[in-house]
Amino acid sequence: MKDMKIILASGSPRRKELMKLAGFDFEVITSNTKEVTRETLPERIVEDLSYQKAVAVYTKLKENDGYNNECIIGADTIVYNKGEVLGKPADEEDAFRMISNLKNGTHQVYTGVTFIKEDKNYSFYEKTDVNVYDMSDDEIRMYIASKEPMDKAGAYGIQGGFAVYVKSISGDYNNVVGLPIARLVHELKNFWIDFV
Repeated sequence: MKDMKIILASGSPRRKELMKLAGFDFEVITSNTKEVTRETLPERIVEDLSYQKAVAVYTKLKENDGYNNECIIGADTIVYNKGEVLGKPADEEDAFRMISNLKNGTHQVYTGVTFIKEDKNYSFYEKTDVNVYDMSDDEIRMYIASKEPMDKAGAYGIQGGFAVYVKSISGDYNNVVGLPIARLVHELKNFWIDFV
Protein backbone atom coordinates (compact mmCIF):
# COMPACT_ATOMS: atom_id res chain seq x y z
CA MET A 1 0.00 0.00 0.00
CA LYS A 2 3.06 2.27 0.00
CA ASP A 3 2.37 3.54 -3.51
CA MET A 4 -1.30 4.18 -2.78
CA LYS A 5 -2.47 7.72 -3.45
CA ILE A 6 -5.02 8.71 -0.83
CA ILE A 7 -7.40 11.62 -0.43
CA LEU A 8 -9.02 12.12 2.96
CA ALA A 9 -12.47 13.66 2.45
CA SER A 10 -12.48 15.27 5.90
CA GLY A 11 -11.15 18.46 7.42
CA SER A 12 -11.10 16.97 10.93
CA PRO A 13 -7.72 17.64 12.57
CA ARG A 14 -8.19 14.51 14.68
CA ARG A 15 -8.65 12.29 11.62
CA LYS A 16 -5.64 13.89 9.93
CA GLU A 17 -3.52 13.20 13.01
CA LEU A 18 -4.58 9.54 13.14
CA MET A 19 -3.85 9.08 9.41
CA LYS A 20 -0.38 10.59 9.93
CA LEU A 21 0.26 8.35 12.94
CA ALA A 22 -0.57 5.33 10.78
CA GLY A 23 2.06 6.46 8.27
CA PHE A 24 -0.23 7.41 5.40
CA ASP A 25 0.83 9.94 2.80
CA PHE A 26 -2.41 11.69 1.88
CA GLU A 27 -4.05 14.87 0.68
CA VAL A 28 -7.07 16.48 2.34
CA ILE A 29 -10.02 17.64 0.23
CA THR A 30 -13.14 18.45 2.20
CA SER A 31 -16.48 17.44 0.77
CA ASN A 32 -18.56 20.41 2.00
CA THR A 33 -21.61 18.20 1.53
CA LYS A 34 -24.77 18.68 3.61
CA GLU A 35 -25.07 15.82 6.06
CA VAL A 36 -28.56 14.56 5.34
CA THR A 37 -29.63 10.93 5.44
CA ARG A 38 -32.86 8.95 5.47
CA GLU A 39 -31.24 6.13 7.41
CA THR A 40 -32.41 5.63 10.99
CA LEU A 41 -30.08 2.97 12.42
CA PRO A 42 -26.85 4.53 13.75
CA GLU A 43 -24.56 2.16 11.84
CA ARG A 44 -26.38 2.87 8.57
CA ILE A 45 -26.36 6.62 9.25
CA VAL A 46 -22.57 6.81 9.57
CA GLU A 47 -21.98 4.52 6.60
CA ASP A 48 -24.32 6.59 4.45
CA LEU A 49 -22.80 9.92 5.49
CA SER A 50 -19.24 8.67 5.03
CA TYR A 51 -20.23 7.44 1.56
CA GLN A 52 -21.79 10.81 0.71
CA LYS A 53 -18.61 12.64 1.72
CA ALA A 54 -16.37 10.34 -0.33
CA VAL A 55 -18.68 10.50 -3.37
CA ALA A 56 -18.82 14.31 -3.20
CA VAL A 57 -15.02 14.57 -3.39
CA TYR A 58 -14.80 11.86 -6.07
CA THR A 59 -17.46 13.62 -8.19
CA LYS A 60 -15.81 17.03 -7.77
CA LEU A 61 -12.45 15.64 -8.93
CA LYS A 62 -13.96 13.71 -11.86
CA GLU A 63 -15.87 16.76 -13.08
CA ASN A 64 -12.69 18.86 -13.06
CA ASP A 65 -10.50 16.12 -14.59
CA GLY A 66 -8.58 16.08 -11.34
CA TYR A 67 -9.08 12.42 -10.45
CA ASN A 68 -5.88 10.37 -10.77
CA ASN A 69 -6.96 6.98 -9.42
CA GLU A 70 -6.62 8.04 -5.81
CA CYS A 71 -8.39 6.12 -3.08
CA ILE A 72 -10.81 8.56 -1.46
CA ILE A 73 -11.63 7.97 2.19
CA GLY A 74 -14.76 9.47 3.75
CA ALA A 75 -15.63 9.22 7.44
CA ASP A 76 -18.44 10.28 9.73
CA THR A 77 -18.86 9.94 13.49
CA ILE A 78 -21.97 10.18 15.63
CA VAL A 79 -22.73 9.70 19.29
CA TYR A 80 -25.82 7.58 19.95
CA ASN A 81 -27.54 7.79 23.32
CA LYS A 82 -30.86 6.26 24.34
CA GLY A 83 -32.16 6.21 20.79
CA GLU A 84 -31.02 9.75 19.94
CA VAL A 85 -28.34 10.63 17.39
CA LEU A 86 -26.06 13.35 18.72
CA GLY A 87 -24.13 15.33 16.13
CA LYS A 88 -22.28 18.57 16.78
CA PRO A 89 -24.12 20.88 19.20
CA ALA A 90 -26.00 23.83 17.71
CA ASP A 91 -25.01 26.10 20.62
CA GLU A 92 -23.89 26.01 24.26
CA GLU A 93 -27.35 25.13 25.57
CA ASP A 94 -27.53 22.22 23.14
CA ALA A 95 -24.09 21.09 24.35
CA PHE A 96 -25.30 21.31 27.96
CA ARG A 97 -28.36 19.19 27.12
CA MET A 98 -26.26 16.56 25.36
CA ILE A 99 -23.66 16.21 28.11
CA SER A 100 -26.36 16.20 30.80
CA ASN A 101 -27.90 13.19 29.06
CA LEU A 102 -24.53 11.42 28.68
CA LYS A 103 -23.40 11.75 32.30
CA ASN A 104 -23.71 8.78 34.64
CA GLY A 105 -24.45 6.34 31.83
CA THR A 106 -23.19 4.45 28.80
CA HIS A 107 -23.58 5.60 25.21
CA GLN A 108 -22.26 4.45 21.84
CA VAL A 109 -19.96 6.13 19.36
CA TYR A 110 -20.26 5.03 15.74
CA THR A 111 -17.87 5.91 12.94
CA GLY A 112 -18.57 5.00 9.34
CA VAL A 113 -15.76 4.82 6.78
CA THR A 114 -16.05 4.60 2.99
CA PHE A 115 -13.34 3.89 0.41
CA ILE A 116 -13.87 4.86 -3.23
CA LYS A 117 -11.41 4.06 -5.99
CA GLU A 118 -12.31 4.13 -9.66
CA ASP A 119 -15.74 2.47 -9.87
CA LYS A 120 -15.47 0.47 -6.64
CA ASN A 121 -16.55 1.45 -3.15
CA TYR A 122 -16.68 -0.19 0.25
CA SER A 123 -18.13 0.99 3.56
CA PHE A 124 -17.89 -0.28 7.13
CA TYR A 125 -18.61 1.00 10.63
CA GLU A 126 -17.11 0.64 14.08
CA LYS A 127 -18.93 0.96 17.42
CA THR A 128 -17.48 1.80 20.84
CA ASP A 129 -19.30 1.92 24.19
CA VAL A 130 -18.36 4.87 26.41
CA ASN A 131 -19.28 5.04 30.11
CA VAL A 132 -19.30 8.53 31.65
CA TYR A 133 -19.01 9.48 35.33
CA ASP A 134 -21.65 11.65 36.95
CA MET A 135 -21.04 15.38 36.40
CA SER A 136 -22.37 18.43 38.22
CA ASP A 137 -23.98 21.27 36.27
CA ASP A 138 -20.95 23.43 37.16
CA GLU A 139 -18.56 20.83 35.75
CA ILE A 140 -20.57 20.67 32.53
CA ARG A 141 -20.63 24.47 32.22
CA MET A 142 -16.87 24.69 32.87
CA TYR A 143 -16.21 22.13 30.16
CA ILE A 144 -18.46 23.96 27.70
CA ALA A 145 -16.68 27.25 28.53
CA SER A 146 -13.47 25.69 27.14
CA LYS A 147 -15.22 25.70 23.70
CA GLU A 148 -13.86 22.21 23.12
CA PRO A 149 -17.29 20.55 22.73
CA MET A 150 -18.63 22.88 20.06
CA ASP A 151 -17.20 21.12 16.97
CA LYS A 152 -17.55 17.55 18.19
CA ALA A 153 -20.29 14.94 17.87
CA GLY A 154 -21.97 14.45 21.22
CA ALA A 155 -20.43 17.71 22.50
CA TYR A 156 -17.24 16.16 23.84
CA GLY A 157 -13.74 15.11 22.86
CA ILE A 158 -12.39 12.03 24.61
CA GLN A 159 -8.83 13.11 23.82
CA GLY A 160 -9.28 16.50 25.54
CA GLY A 161 -10.63 17.89 28.78
CA PHE A 162 -13.56 15.48 28.83
CA ALA A 163 -11.13 12.58 29.41
CA VAL A 164 -11.42 13.05 33.20
CA TYR A 165 -15.13 12.17 33.01
CA VAL A 166 -14.74 8.96 31.00
CA LYS A 167 -15.13 6.02 33.37
CA SER A 168 -14.46 3.28 30.83
CA ILE A 169 -14.70 2.35 27.19
CA SER A 170 -15.41 -0.93 25.47
CA GLY A 171 -14.04 -0.99 21.94
CA ASP A 172 -11.66 1.10 19.88
CA TYR A 173 -10.53 4.33 21.59
CA ASN A 174 -9.53 5.90 18.25
CA ASN A 175 -13.05 5.29 16.99
CA VAL A 176 -14.27 7.73 19.65
CA VAL A 177 -11.60 10.23 18.56
CA GLY A 178 -13.10 10.02 15.06
CA LEU A 179 -11.43 7.28 13.04
CA PRO A 180 -10.98 3.55 13.80
CA ILE A 181 -7.49 3.68 12.32
CA ALA A 182 -6.43 0.06 12.99
CA ARG A 183 -9.54 -1.34 11.35
CA LEU A 184 -9.21 1.19 8.52
CA VAL A 185 -5.69 -0.08 7.76
CA HIS A 186 -6.80 -3.72 7.66
CA GLU A 187 -9.96 -3.06 5.66
CA LEU A 188 -7.97 -0.91 3.22
CA LYS A 189 -5.49 -3.75 2.64
CA ASN A 190 -8.35 -6.05 1.64
CA PHE A 191 -9.96 -3.36 -0.53
CA TRP A 192 -6.64 -2.64 -2.26
CA ILE A 193 -6.12 -6.26 -3.31
CA ASP A 194 -8.62 -5.71 -6.15
CA PHE A 195 -6.34 -3.09 -7.70
CA VAL A 196 -2.92 -4.78 -7.45
